Amino acid sequence: MRILRPAEGVVQGRCEVTEAEDRKPRSDEARYDPEITSEFAIPKGLDVPKTVAEPETTSEFAVPEGLLAPQPPGAEPEGSAFSTPSTYSTQGGPAAFTPATGVPLVSLIKDAPWQDRMRTMLRMPVTERPAPEPVQHEEESGPAVPRVLDLTLRIGELLLAGGEGAEDVEAAMFAVCRSYGLDRCEPNVTFTLLSISHQPSLVEDPVTASRTVRRRGTDYTRLAAVFRLVDDLTDPETHVSLEEAYRRLAEIRRNRHPYPGWALSLASGLLAGAASMLVGGDLIVFFAAAVGAMLGDRLAWLCAGRGLPEFYQFTVAAMPPAAIGVAFALAHVDVKASAVITGGLFALLPGRALVAGVQDGLTGFYITASARLLEVLYFFVGIVTGVLIVLYFGVKVGGKLNPDVALHTSDRPLIQIAASMLLSLTFAVLLQQERSTVLWVTLNGGVAWSVYGAMHHVAHISPVASTAAAAGLVGLFGQLLSRYRFASALPYTTAAIGPLLPGSATYFGLLNMAQNQVDKGLVSLANAASLAMAIAIGVNLGSEIFRLFLRVGSPGKRRAAKRTRGF
Repeated sequence: MRILRPAEGVVQGRCEVTEAEDRKPRSDEARYDPEITSEFAIPKGLDVPKTVAEPETTSEFAVPEGLLAPQPPGAEPEGSAFSTPSTYSTQGGPAAFTPATGVPLVSLIKDAPWQDRMRTMLRMPVTERPAPEPVQHEEESGPAVPRVLDLTLRIGELLLAGGEGAEDVEAAMFAVCRSYGLDRCEPNVTFTLLSISHQPSLVEDPVTASRTVRRRGTDYTRLAAVFRLVDDLTDPETHVSLEEAYRRLAEIRRNRHPYPGWALSLASGLLAGAASMLVGGDLIVFFAAAVGAMLGDRLAWLCAGRGLPEFYQFTVAAMPPAAIGVAFALAHVDVKASAVITGGLFALLPGRALVAGVQDGLTGFYITASARLLEVLYFFVGIVTGVLIVLYFGVKVGGKLNPDVALHTSDRPLIQIAASMLLSLTFAVLLQQERSTVLWVTLNGGVAWSVYGAMHHVAHISPVASTAAAAGLVGLFGQLLSRYRFASALPYTTAAIGPLLPGSATYFGLLNMAQNQVDKGLVSLANAASLAMAIAIGVNLGSEIFRLFLRVGSPGKRRAAKRTRGF
């Protein structure tokens, strides 16, 4: 047998052929040879149409192949981003998001106070706010942006801590920045945090600063001083330097309260006595309610000095008036014990926080409004806890407290009007208002109760509607007085709603719950909540109606008056 071996020449010849084939194009057979092609090669005998090769990098916004975008008749093909844009007529224009009626134009009234002008500009987008181009010489330089933002935050902190609404705080912050040439700024106010951001242009880095409000205090004298400072900063005829603004702000923070501590305790007692007269109390009830409220005020001051939270302060302050009322019931004294307890509750109801919370909700600041209303709820729960503890033990030991006595309140118009004016006056003292505003707010409170009494007791209109109408007049007159005196409206409205606060409805709801009549108690508490909401909405509605229809308060007139006084 003969074994055949591959000839060596064959191998050599194959190598020679391979080297020769590398120098010339391969045939179709060589191209489809599996030994020299990859597994991704096109199989032999399969015809694939030749297309233009797709570029390696394409845009995701490219129109897919086979899909033709609709083109208007006579339109030119789409060009590059640097080509001149094509024009179109109103008949053949593309679909837009602009409504058919157009976008309403917001006009700024030059004679309006700075609150209205800044509020209007805050409601506009940053790019649509009217801001003149800054013309600055080379040798001149404006104040440092961080210092202006710091001054703005300090002013906003005083306003927010004093109980001002979130929208008014933002308007004041925007006014301060704008007065120093920072037009492109965005203030942001929540319940405890203030922040502001300034970005000169789209190519420059923004500067942002923030500040936390940790302490709150009711001092409307300080609030009015801050408003005067902002008013002077926004005056185009008065130039207030940054150093002068810091100096005035430091003086405002160092100023002492206008009323001493004993005056505040006496005012809380007189407030409780006046409130007891509104619900049918006599002279004995007046003094009993006053003593109970002053004891509660001193106990609250003692708890505050020990560092207890405000919740426990309200709980402790609500106990002495309730204890005096229960003591009268146990002693079988022929007085209205319910009037004593109701008068003590009037001095504790958080009307200021309630009005501010509802106002923030109506103006779109829902986070701040929720926080304020939650604060009101905690204070109210503290009052309820203190009164319920006393009423529960009073009922257990045999105290006779009649919830139906609220249905037999005697009508004494002159005495009740005088009591409502006294209540508003003492409320203004508790709010640390300026002495020049006390008379006006006293008259405003008397008008509010007169309107409520005429509508409810004479015309027999529901108490909620009567309260809302009276509160609306309070807001209207408060705005009128604030524009006349170029100040905040809070000192003229908060104390004036004191006679309208639902103290009696709150007490009788608590009394029913203490006597295991939960259904009646919840109905009475719901009535108190509806009255409180009517007060807050009425005050805000009256203010908005004034700003909508009445244009009072020309800055030009005030500047002349200031120069006459030599300020």
